[in-house]
Amino acid sequence: MPSEQDKQTHLSFAELSALLARIFERHGTSAEVAAILANNCASAQRDGSDSHGIFRIPGYVSTLASGWVDGKAVPQVTDAAPGFVTVDAKNGFAQPALAAARALLLEKARANGIALLAIHNSHHFAALWPDVEPFAREGLVALSFVNSMACVVPHGGKRALFGTNPIAFAAPREGHDPLVFDLATSAIANGDVQIAAREGRQLPPGYGVDRDGQPTCDPKAILDGGALLPFGGYKGSALSMMVELLAAALTGGNFSFDFDWSGHPGAQTPWTGQLLIVIDPSKGAGHNFAARTEALVRQMQDAGQPRQPADRRYRQRALAEREGIAIIDTELARLRALAEAST
Repeated sequence: MPSEQDKQTHLSFAELSALLARIFERHGTSAEVAAILANNCASAQRDGSDSHGIFRIPGYVSTLASGWVDGKAVPQVTDAAPGFVTVDAKNGFAQPALAAARALLLEKARANGIALLAIHNSHHFAALWPDVEPFAREGLVALSFVNSMACVVPHGGKRALFGTNPIAFAAPREGHDPLVFDLATSAIANGDVQIAAREGRQLPPGYGVDRDGQPTCDPKAILDGGALLPFGGYKGSALSMMVELLAAALTGGNFSFDFDWSGHPGAQTPWTGQLLIVIDPSKGAGHNFAARTEALVRQMQDAGQPRQPADRRYRQRALAEREGIAIIDTELARLRALAEAST
């Protein structure tokens, strides 16, 4: 017989998204921002991205309560050049800024073959793949880069300087869902470290250091004044540096070490920047790019790689669409309490 901890309720995507939107709006966002963030968070939970689903809700609530982020910000979109769009997120979240600029970005990518979207003065606290997958479903190639708060030691360094600095990529695939990957340039995502700490699990060697710069497998030691390591040594460190330059220096956003949230106890969202690059492959490879993607995938499968990027997410998504999104009852009770709480 399942314990109280194991009991689950299955919600539809619409039900979970509506519940999360009530939480966001109850805790200080506009209805428009609430809907966008709720859709993003519910998408992650539906697709099995546990470290970026409802796990993030307390962090959002705490950050909004701290006054660190403006949950009602209205992004300012600027048509900067024929292939360049900039958005000042006005100290709001990055996803509403992307939503505000999306139509212009698509127009420029279709007209020019490529377009950039540079978002600054923004907070990104979510999975990055939901930002790029929709473009691939429209036949486009998309890349995105986001920097975060300083929590990663550069290769050979002694203190945290870079963020986890994820990179996301999406490409259309003929006859199948798009190829999509979203990876941190750190050895592990910060959210996964938080989950391990909450569950009392140790991490594998090579993931982080403690406050004295000594290697540790204890996630609590990493979170308590320690830092993460880049994946792949100097290679991951170089990619993380690249993300700092693309997401912060190029957009006008803060570097991962560039902001101070000490005056806002409870703040958890990094105040940095995001860059998106969207490419229309029809301008180069004609209309057979998705077919060429599929040809590459077949060769990868023949070479012995059965699982492709995003396959696990798509399987989990299909299961959730059939059976609903499984939420542990104790977690669901907490969410419902947040939806009714006074701010």
